[in-house]
Amino acid sequence: MNALDVHLDVFEGPMDLLMYLIRKNNLDIYDIPIAQITQEYLGYLDVMKSLNLEVAGEFLVMASTLMQIKAKMLLPSKAEPGVDGEGPDPRGKLVTMLEDYQRYKQASKIMETRFAGFKDVFYRGSPVFSNDEKFLELEFFTLLEAVKRAFERVDDSKEVQAETFPIESRVDKILEMLKAREWIVLDEVFASETRRLGVIVCFMALLELIKQRKILVAQDQAYSEVRIYRAPEPGELPIGGRPE
Repeated sequence: MNALDVHLDVFEGPMDLLMYLIRKNNLDIYDIPIAQITQEYLGYLDVMKSLNLEVAGEFLVMASTLMQIKAKMLLPSKAEPGVDGEGPDPRGKLVTMLEDYQRYKQASKIMETRFAGFKDVFYRGSPVFSNDEKFLELEFFTLLEAVKRAFERVDDSKEVQAETFPIESRVDKILEMLKAREWIVLDEVFASETRRLGVIVCFMALLELIKQRKILVAQDQAYSEVRIYRAPEPGELPIGGRPE
């Protein structure tokens, strides 16, 4: 199991979100169920807006593109003049974009690996870290998915405008949960929250603790349960040892 650190700069754009949804649902990019993907995509945009995250214009453009494709697929397709059969698939341009995106992503990973292997070649005395001491990137959408599930559970009708939720209280809550346990599942952080604002503050508390390196977030493999560990103090191992 690898220790993970969240970097918001990997939250690059709408293509990242689309590919995340395609991989999560194990879909074929050449036969994308547009209605399903559009609904899920818009759901994530709603979560981002609820968390007061800045939603770049390109996310909204992609949402518009998906809805246009969805509308076209509901209409009878027209074949081109002199060509037998149905007209072009409205998803064609989107598929091409996803193919290009995958190629660029794979190329960037190769370059990143080569950079990591050679960046310290000309230095002496550089520290050597073992794999279990490195922080890897966790897809930001994994955290958003947990928030989305929590939003679906809480009752918005009970929201009280004047009610406050200090972030310090949620920071203390998370650390308290980790005192006597080796790890907790990400969804447990939101389990006791009954208001959307409480879920939002828990989310911000998680980001703050990750930023301060007071917690480690770990995942066995893609789309498996996400666990939260208390980060060890210098010279200390966490309860049960560092996650591997």
